[in-house]
Amino acid sequence: MVSTVDTYRRVIGLTGPLLPFFSFFARLPVAMSQFGSVLLVAETSGSLATAGIVGGVLSAGQVLFGPVLGRLADRHGQRPVVLAAAAVNAIATTGLVVGALGGLGVVPLAAIGAVTGASVPLVGPLARTRSVALVHRAKADESVIGAVHSIEGTMDEVSFVIGPALVGLAALVAHPAVALGGAAALVAVFGTAFALHPTAAAVAGGPAPDRPKGERRARPAGVVYSVRGSLFLQGAMFGGLQAGIASLTEELGVPGQAGIVYAANGVVSAAVGLSLGALPARFGLRLRWRAATAAALLLSAPLLFTGSLWGLYLIVTLLGAAVAPHLITAFALTERHVEPSRLAESMAFATSALVAGQATALALSGRLAEWYGPSGAFAVSVGATALALVIALCTRVPAGRTQTVAASVPDREDGAPEPPGPRESGDATTPDTAPGYAGR
Repeated sequence: MVSTVDTYRRVIGLTGPLLPFFSFFARLPVAMSQFGSVLLVAETSGSLATAGIVGGVLSAGQVLFGPVLGRLADRHGQRPVVLAAAAVNAIATTGLVVGALGGLGVVPLAAIGAVTGASVPLVGPLARTRSVALVHRAKADESVIGAVHSIEGTMDEVSFVIGPALVGLAALVAHPAVALGGAAALVAVFGTAFALHPTAAAVAGGPAPDRPKGERRARPAGVVYSVRGSLFLQGAMFGGLQAGIASLTEELGVPGQAGIVYAANGVVSAAVGLSLGALPARFGLRLRWRAATAAALLLSAPLLFTGSLWGLYLIVTLLGAAVAPHLITAFALTERHVEPSRLAESMAFATSALVAGQATALALSGRLAEWYGPSGAFAVSVGATALALVIALCTRVPAGRTQTVAASVPDREDGAPEPPGPRESGDATTPDTAPGYAGR
């Protein structure tokens, strides 16, 4: 435990104390915008259908354009991309507030929502990419990568607990417009601060590596595509869980408990994610992936039979212990098996898969909850975790890195390239096995 704490101290020594501070508050608007937009449009239009359309289009914008922003960051550096995205997102979010309060119709509101989603700054994925570059540039050992991304994953989970809570509190005390206005202010201030932080120089971007004429860019290892599918299913688990919790708490006459139940899941997930840095290195990525998906299936199955509030609390809270290990391992596998020059884009693809799964499952499980009750929505979660386990069991995971890390950081001042990082041996990994994840 002492060595783990020391490793976390080394992380802060590499990033500086302000970078985690800026990145945490810059990712809060991501957790606030979708929920806040749904509440705002429902309040001002009186139509849940209109609110659902605007919220859905906002999510679609993020899913489709997130990888584009990631690729731009890989090519041109994080600083200009995040500065531009933060500015556009703050303006679009403000426009959504003004338009909703002004009574705009569904089409213009949806258009503004699309721009809002498309311009979401990828602070979570970009912070991970930047941290990896800092670790490699400092030639720190691989255990520091694990600690860096365990911290990043914990911040994601905490932000996705606090964000919706802030929206709900603002809506209760004042108006949903206050919450979205706050999100616009946060992204403008802290997104800009994240972009301007000196560590952005570690990811200044650059052209793709030169290749012989006629040679095509190598495709990522097959495990990367399997991981994206697994993350889509993890998002589906989140979506079914949200719909099922909302349905059951309403059926029990305590709808106000829904947010607290879901928050308990996130809190436990965050705590487990932070503690993964102490897990022995002999637990390799393949083993962690399979164990995490198996645990998720085992812990989610009782949802199909629960009918009480306390039973719901118990199951959902315990289920949180399987969330962080899966997501952290998924992003670890992504980092190991993509070209370093396309790391931000690949992290963004992984994030988009998670968001797409959640949005898709929310739409499906909401209908199933109407037809079959809470168990209909929970069946989506259980089915998604079962499929994720199948993917984890059937995917071949390469023993070591399939890409060198040397291209991920600038050359040293003396002109010599950085040496590649350590490799794995068999299924066991060095203690770098906990890169961060997108949150939910």
